[in-house]
Amino acid sequence: QIVLVSGHLDSWDVGQGAMDDGGGAFISWEVLSLIKDLGLRPKRTLRLVLWTAEEEGGIGAEQYYQLHKENISNFDIVMESDEGTFRPSGLGFTGNAKARSIVKEIMTLLQPINVTDVYDNADGTDIDYWMRNGVPGASLHDDLSKYFWFHHSQGDMMTVQDPKQMNLCAAVWTVVSYVIADLEEMLPR
Repeated sequence: QIVLVSGHLDSWDVGQGAMDDGGGAFISWEVLSLIKDLGLRPKRTLRLVLWTAEEEGGIGAEQYYQLHKENISNFDIVMESDEGTFRPSGLGFTGNAKARSIVKEIMTLLQPINVTDVYDNADGTDIDYWMRNGVPGASLHDDLSKYFWFHHSQGDMMTVQDPKQMNLCAAVWTVVSYVIADLEEMLPR
């Protein structure tokens, strides 16, 4: 059984792609790093996927889905961060009411950093194939007030990334993915 965390590696040639989507790839990688460093062993597999060809129509995600769709019942949740890694506010979530209730309860663990909201509908080109076929999905919600200042532009450089905000995003991503991976049962569908 698999909890998938992800971001995409490709970017537009005008910038470095630090925000779109280096930040999402980084916080997804950081999930595995933090869990390993803490010596935690969840009940389910945490799988990192760094998508490619997202900016060219999601070709990599489609190929991944085609290769793994026969095991769709083993995918507990698919998570994608692709809208920057600014100050997080919560998660977008796609799934049924019971699964949403569980995710809302998990988010209460993040009250100390004031990141508890659960919004309707996860957003992610690369996880859309899974969500359309019933797998719960989550996306990071963060402060998008500056996102389009840098999106697909020469401004999408490493200087856009704020280490403190990225650490908060990584904390959210790690807590949610680890707790779901360590639940007694998979999220209801």
